[in-house]
Amino acid sequence: MELILKYFPDLTPIQVKQFNQLQELYSFWNEQINVISRKDTENFYERHVLHSLGIAKVIQFSKDSKILDIGTGGGFPGIPLAILFPNVNFTLVDSIGKKIKVVNEVALALGLENVIGIHDRAENIKGQFDFIISRAVTAMPAFLKWTKGKYAPAQNNDLKNGVLYLKGGDLTEEFQTVQQKYTLYDLENYFKEPFFETKKVVHIAMR
Repeated sequence: MELILKYFPDLTPIQVKQFNQLQELYSFWNEQINVISRKDTENFYERHVLHSLGIAKVIQFSKDSKILDIGTGGGFPGIPLAILFPNVNFTLVDSIGKKIKVVNEVALALGLENVIGIHDRAENIKGQFDFIISRAVTAMPAFLKWTKGKYAPAQNNDLKNGVLYLKGGDLTEEFQTVQQKYTLYDLENYFKEPFFETKKVVHIAMR
């Protein structure tokens, strides 16, 4: 928790309480439904919570923005971002029902009224969103096919509507077939822990 406050010192008391609750909640649910790698549980706040919040170092979502988290698993990056941006609407989607059960139970326990968890395939989700976020759920060309037609035309944020994707390593080969303009933000510029040395936020403008 000290790690979160190190990089996000202006949290409200409610947000501090919610972030504090996360590890206990996920430890409880992880014993029943494996949503987090066992080796990562010891580094929960660094590798899951802070990593998710890397998107918040790139953009501060405007009030009432609509965000779709595809392949959210147990709720990352969506849940930490929903805590940080209580006035933003988050729809978290995963094709595995038991993972969405965890999402909805965690959101309920935290009192997050800005989170909806949906058990479905990304392609079936209706509606339009300012941003579609994810954490390395698949290669980018496939991901862009899933999101076709889901971007809102009106611009309400400093970055153009599109994809915000958490990804690690060398992306050169993967992005050779991506025709849209994209920008890479190195998380090591924001977070000093060694884990973030190769981690990036990719923004792809789709509108």
